[in-house]
Amino acid sequence: MKSDFKFSNLLGTVYRRGNLVFTEDGTKLLSPVGNRVSCFNLIKNECFTFNYEHRKDVTTIALNKQGTLMLSVDEDGRAILINFVARTVLHHFNFKDKVLDLKFSPCGNYFAIACNRFIQVWKTPDFTDDRQFSPFVRHRVYSGHYSDVTSISWSKDSRFFLSTSKDMTSKVYSLHSDESSVAMTLAGHRDYVVNAFFNDTQEIIYTLSKDGALFRWEYTERPGEESDSDDEETDTEKPQKHLSWRITAKNFFYADSHVKCATFHPQSNLLVVGFNNGEFRLYELPEFVLVQQLSMGQNPINTVSINRTGEWLAFGSSKLGQLLVYEWQSESYILRQQGHFDSINCICYSPDGGRIITGSDDGKIKVWDNRSGFCLMTFTEHTSSITGLQFSKKGQVLFSSSLDGTVRAFDLLRYRNFRTFTATERIQFNCLAADPSGEVVVAGSQDSFDIFVWSVQTGQLLDRLSGHEGPISGLSFGVESSVLASASWDKTIRIWSIFSRSQSVEPIEVQSDVLSIAMRPDSKEVSISTLDGHIVTFDVEDAKQVHLLDGKRDIIGGRYKEDRFEAKNSARAKNFTTIDYSFDGNFIIAGGNNNSICLYDVKNEVLLKKFKVSENMKLDGTLQKLNSKNMADGGALDLVDRAGENSDLEDRVDNSLPGSRKGDPSLRSTRPAIRVASIRFSPTISSFAAGSTEGLMVYSVDNEMVFDPFELDIDITPQTIIETLEEKDYLKALIMSFRMNEVKLIRLVYDSIPVKDIKVVAKDIPVVYLERLLRFIGERSIDSIHLELHLIWINSLLLSHGQYIGVHRYEFTHAMKLLSRFLNKYAKSIVKISKNSDALTGFLTAAVKSKDQAEEFEGFEESEHEDMDEDSDESEGEWLGPTADSKGFADVFEDAVDMDE
Repeated sequence: MKSDFKFSNLLGTVYRRGNLVFTEDGTKLLSPVGNRVSCFNLIKNECFTFNYEHRKDVTTIALNKQGTLMLSVDEDGRAILINFVARTVLHHFNFKDKVLDLKFSPCGNYFAIACNRFIQVWKTPDFTDDRQFSPFVRHRVYSGHYSDVTSISWSKDSRFFLSTSKDMTSKVYSLHSDESSVAMTLAGHRDYVVNAFFNDTQEIIYTLSKDGALFRWEYTERPGEESDSDDEETDTEKPQKHLSWRITAKNFFYADSHVKCATFHPQSNLLVVGFNNGEFRLYELPEFVLVQQLSMGQNPINTVSINRTGEWLAFGSSKLGQLLVYEWQSESYILRQQGHFDSINCICYSPDGGRIITGSDDGKIKVWDNRSGFCLMTFTEHTSSITGLQFSKKGQVLFSSSLDGTVRAFDLLRYRNFRTFTATERIQFNCLAADPSGEVVVAGSQDSFDIFVWSVQTGQLLDRLSGHEGPISGLSFGVESSVLASASWDKTIRIWSIFSRSQSVEPIEVQSDVLSIAMRPDSKEVSISTLDGHIVTFDVEDAKQVHLLDGKRDIIGGRYKEDRFEAKNSARAKNFTTIDYSFDGNFIIAGGNNNSICLYDVKNEVLLKKFKVSENMKLDGTLQKLNSKNMADGGALDLVDRAGENSDLEDRVDNSLPGSRKGDPSLRSTRPAIRVASIRFSPTISSFAAGSTEGLMVYSVDNEMVFDPFELDIDITPQTIIETLEEKDYLKALIMSFRMNEVKLIRLVYDSIPVKDIKVVAKDIPVVYLERLLRFIGERSIDSIHLELHLIWINSLLLSHGQYIGVHRYEFTHAMKLLSRFLNKYAKSIVKISKNSDALTGFLTAAVKSKDQAEEFEGFEESEHEDMDEDSDESEGEWLGPTADSKGFADVFEDAVDMDE
């Protein structure tokens, strides 16, 4: 198994805070998820997360019009410049202040940021004349506001931009110094201005304030200044009129809540406004006609964005962690995703590795598609925290345990809860295991020291396994047999045979409290993680210790905000609370209440790789060094609640309980700490998932960007392909024929490859051409007579690339359907021929026996009557009839073969 796992995706979190950005073509949506950025493809229904990290949560992102550069800034003003196409980091920069808004100009040559009460305009990174990369060059700093700037909006021609501020004014600025005279202040609102926009002609400006007032500004003369010299017919020059931006219309929303966010689409004059109570409205300007009025909940809408065509609207709610993409013309949702309200407690893979199930403290169970990254279904039957998840062997039934005292079974074909298991008294279950046969399900608790066993078919409680003297901390079944392993805080583990008559077992003593347990898939070994930081492996039959891994030195411990010592001197969380075996049983992945994930080779007792979960400094346990400037006599300065300094009343009010860790993570009175609550290997061994404070993190060994070296070769012609084929370089010739995309050439190369070289070519063919080759074989094999040749190709390709095809099964759907059609057709033909052959073989066998008996009889007659040659000839002639009949069966056989061909 490969060990070069890399971060590939972040699930379970779709939006945290900040703004949402559509790409220029409107098919992709960028969303900040903590200290990372996720990209949702709305056409292909898939998402990915950039693998870079900020030091703190991302507050604003921007993408240039060309779709090549993305800039993301965290709450401390640290910016990262990314090549959006290659997904690589180009440059790090620190603006040294809190960035409130960030916008690229429509021309793409500049971008403007709002820092406190100033606006800074920077040149977009580009190559200079001497081919030197100049990342950030500041063009100019604009001032004039007396409070924080709330938004920036560019004009269509990139010559001007608007800024709004909490000082209840908006300002018009010019990008070029020779047009500085156009700078003007737009005042008149009675609350701070949320946003301002140019219309499509740039002759009208709309300003929107928090109290729900929308002002329309036009560049015109003062209404009282009408020329009195019109009546006077003189040859003198008329005085120049004084033109300025003036209010020509005032409109009000009359809503029950304040305006939280707004966006405007100049081409269609569509205004979208989001309110604090979860309501959003669509207006058509300049007539101010209400088009639609809907609600996405009772929580504030923090951001709204609209794509270039004006058809799709994107909304983000920070409190719920909810992301919506709404098509307002058809009044339908394009995307509707929401993460868990609380932290993830447990996860599990489906047997095919295509889905990941997560359970959280909010009592919800979510089904995530591993390929697309989207949530398929949410179960809300539990009323308390989810503590355990387990699939049945066939993957159609999901079992879950909860602190509400129930164990439930869910049908994942019909997405319903069809069975609920309870104990005789109210007990909070904290661990779960399901028998591989699907007959029984077991659960343990920290309240009672017994293990409860239920029948899945009847839902009745079958047995209570007693023996442990402490709370049950873990249960695990093997894949091969129905052997149950249980772990407890009483420093013992026990092996149970569920279906045997005697339930007496001998405990296996351990040196410390057992925190987690995992059984090897072949049920021959069991591994546990203990409180002293060890991972111990025992042989199930002999109950002897086989391997010992010391993980205390491998764990990356972090410093909490209240700590007065460095992380290396901390004894906190120096153990693993969750472990899991790989599919082949050779590796163990481990995580705990710390910032590390460790991958071990069990047989050699070696640490193969160590992963750092997060770099987010907003979480406790990620810092390594002590920063003395943040420490005071009364404690850490980071623990001081500064919410009372916020300018908005809704930001100052905190309704959360002191010290509570439940509910909205953004409203916790205590800082969330980094931890890995659950970790699982994928059944395909190509990835593993970790349920952490940041969300569901997926690490994979598959390369998303596949390099094709033949794309660089421009000398690909039919002549070169034939020459390569004559040189017996079959792999290169096959790839070149696919590059040419000529069917005749592909057939020529395919038929020219010797049978003995098929296995080698199939093994070495790049995965870029794997789907095309399978599709070609499937299309050609339908009408081809070379049955064995196609079967050899299919067998070789599936043996060499079966794991890759299983992981990317959605990409190979069409090719596999063609192969299935081909195999089914010939399978039916072979079965039909086989039935006819059985009848023919029986008839011919009977005929041969009759002929042998006749020959014996003929020899006997010749010995007694030598003069009966004519009779013997006649006797031989009597068997011509059956031969004719057999010929009829042969004709049937030949007709069946001809028909199949």
